[in-house]
Amino acid sequence: MAPAKKRNVSSVKTAEKSAKKAKVDLSKSVERILESRKHANDVFDILESLQAEQEKEVISAVAACSELFCALLERKELFLGKLPGEEDALSGGYSAQDKYQIFMRHRYTSCVEILLEHLSHEQYDIKESAMCCLMKFAAGEGRHPLEDLDWSEHYSFPRELIQALVDNLLSKTTDNSLLISRFQQFLEMEDVRYYVMSSIRDNVGKVMDKNKGAVVPVYQNNVFTLMSSISMPNQESELTNFMVKQEAKHEDWKAAKLHVSKIVEVKSSHFCFQQKGFLNVIKSSATQEHKRVFERMWLGFLKYKLPNSMYKKVLVILHDSILPYMSKPTLMIDFLTAAYEIGGAISLLALNGLFVLIHQHNLDYPDFYKKLYNLLEPSVFHVKYRARFFHLANLFLSSSHLPVYLVAAFAKRLARLALTAPPTALLIVLPFIYNLIRRHPSCRVLIHKPSTEDEPFEDPYLMDEEDPAQCRALESSLWEIKSLQKHYHPDVAKAALLINTPLSEQEDDISETLEVTTYELMEKDLKQPELKSVPLEFETATRLLKGGGDVLGQHFCLA
Repeated sequence: MAPAKKRNVSSVKTAEKSAKKAKVDLSKSVERILESRKHANDVFDILESLQAEQEKEVISAVAACSELFCALLERKELFLGKLPGEEDALSGGYSAQDKYQIFMRHRYTSCVEILLEHLSHEQYDIKESAMCCLMKFAAGEGRHPLEDLDWSEHYSFPRELIQALVDNLLSKTTDNSLLISRFQQFLEMEDVRYYVMSSIRDNVGKVMDKNKGAVVPVYQNNVFTLMSSISMPNQESELTNFMVKQEAKHEDWKAAKLHVSKIVEVKSSHFCFQQKGFLNVIKSSATQEHKRVFERMWLGFLKYKLPNSMYKKVLVILHDSILPYMSKPTLMIDFLTAAYEIGGAISLLALNGLFVLIHQHNLDYPDFYKKLYNLLEPSVFHVKYRARFFHLANLFLSSSHLPVYLVAAFAKRLARLALTAPPTALLIVLPFIYNLIRRHPSCRVLIHKPSTEDEPFEDPYLMDEEDPAQCRALESSLWEIKSLQKHYHPDVAKAALLINTPLSEQEDDISETLEVTTYELMEKDLKQPELKSVPLEFETATRLLKGGGDVLGQHFCLA
């Protein structure tokens, strides 16, 4: 086996040497091309290495392409305008300089196509280097546009290149989460973020319509990963970081000749200009346009059916990372109501978004409390988002204007569920019930229920009734809490005993117990100070286990 091992080592060394040699050769090729046009054909060697099988050779070729074409863009040695075919360039009346620029522009186009294909490569390092190179090209095209632009209508941003990059990031078959996380650093630039959001919206519409709205898990996960990586600016003054920084080139381009309505109409294509005085006029419109594009992107994504796991991911960040940055948050009503009706943990998470819309945007949601009441099931004590649910439920039931029958229904249902709940949940539920009674003194009838000897023992409360108005909670009592006074956990039994005494006016703070876990509860019990002695009998045994040979001898004699 030793000779085989040596051959493997030598082959690795040979590959490393060839990779270093290729890197040197590619660097020399770039230098020759930039020095003299007579070496233009060396670009084919670079493009050939760009499609090699060895990872190091490909990465070296990517670096060479980046150096070469960024320099050509800077020198303006790539053909500007609509690119003619290479055969047309040879037969047409083009100058030698035009033919060279057309030739190099075609090579640049080929390079971009190969790099876009490498975004789906098996090796992550190749994907990352290809993506970074494409973003360098985008910055170069922004500074030195390859198209003739009408400066009264357009801004020199490489939208087509960004669109192609986004289309390849949003793969239908490959999970690109790692690559998208690397791309996140580019999203910190205002202009890149704006056009990426527009590109996502266009891509989602095409792909989902082509699949007739069917669930595409891998693709939708890539889309969500990319969208959730976008951090919107909080203030207008934050619109300062741009990838493309270019002054207006025409005298007619002045802020005084632009009205706010015109700026909005061109969809913020001009907001990226760094000209003095111009940003001060359009920052407000730019920020609003950012919000509009952000809003359209999310609405375009959420209007299609999502995997159940995706609903959870969206709802976890919705109230805090999406709704605050939308121009019209009320447009999310349809999505939230649909998610709220799914049931289970998804319904619990939808409460956050509905809470924002109800309290901040005056959403009138019919039968809200009825649906909230039906979310109270045994599983609510075991889900990951239990703390969030009880926090929001506490807010929704904090109003003193709620009808007594509704509050009584919630208190009774929680008490019934408490019979099978774990101790960590009971330490939340019992103070929760007490707070409901404190806010609504009319519910004290559930504690001090008058009874007669002729009254049947059966509980009139209807646990299976979905309508809290029909569950007959006010006719019942909180006997379940009385039962919990014999609970095996001392903290629960102590909390249940409070119902025997008049409740104080001060509400219990449940925030401290919302996040308590079973492990923490056990740790707390184990840290209790140990008792010095545990009494077992009235008279302590003295002889039986302390060398009582006489007693044992008497037993043997008797035997």
